[in-house]
Amino acid sequence: MKFTLDLNSSAQENAARYYDEGKRMKEKVEGTERAIEETKKELDKFEAVVEKKPRVKRKAQWYEKFHWFVSSEGFLVIGGRDSGQNELLYSKYFEDADMFMHADVHGAPFVIVKNGSGAPEKTLEEAAQFAASYSSAWKDGAGAVDVYAAGKEQVSKHSHGEYVPKGGFVIKGDRKWFKNIELKMYIGVTESGIECTPARCGKERFISYFEIKPGGVGKGDLSKKLFQLLSEKLCEKGIVEEDITRALPQGRGELVVG
Repeated sequence: MKFTLDLNSSAQENAARYYDEGKRMKEKVEGTERAIEETKKELDKFEAVVEKKPRVKRKAQWYEKFHWFVSSEGFLVIGGRDSGQNELLYSKYFEDADMFMHADVHGAPFVIVKNGSGAPEKTLEEAAQFAASYSSAWKDGAGAVDVYAAGKEQVSKHSHGEYVPKGGFVIKGDRKWFKNIELKMYIGVTESGIECTPARCGKERFISYFEIKPGGVGKGDLSKKLFQLLSEKLCEKGIVEEDITRALPQGRGELVVG
């Protein structure tokens, strides 16, 4: 350490000057340390308030209890998660202007395109991929399946005067067919939260997303992987792993890489 001495001052005066300067420096350091401690205390208070503040969760729309998506042309499409929801869709939400969609396999959801009787072809193709991907064909590992559409007046719960069992429906008249529809979905984070949409719908809605298809990874493991990959965006939205599991099709799947 170097010291500069004033040759015009005595040794005692030089010593006194350095003593006073050292005292000022000590007071300055102590003041800085006090400011740091006060800042730490304020930060601790702020963090405590943030932790105690309840997370504000977006109010769910009525259709979010079902599988759902909004087509690229703005049509709401809804599908039942089980036979009970299929019945509910038929009895409560299926209206004259809607279009019914169904994969041509045993174990497919009751899908309706709201106001779909006037929907363009593109929306119906997206709804067909949605109906195919949430059917048992996904669980069976199928790559594609046929899907048909019918109007409200063609769908009935009665066959030859007899009531069709729960989850079953009778289609009258000609159907509109969508052949060899590929099973492929996008899942990710949107402004609404977690969404799983048919790949034909596009990716514009997503903040962050991944493409999935039928595969060899168990649904639970796939859900965990997606949660890890999307964790940063999910935390911002208050989304938990269970939300991803609920959105995924039934059965094994895999991420599409590249």
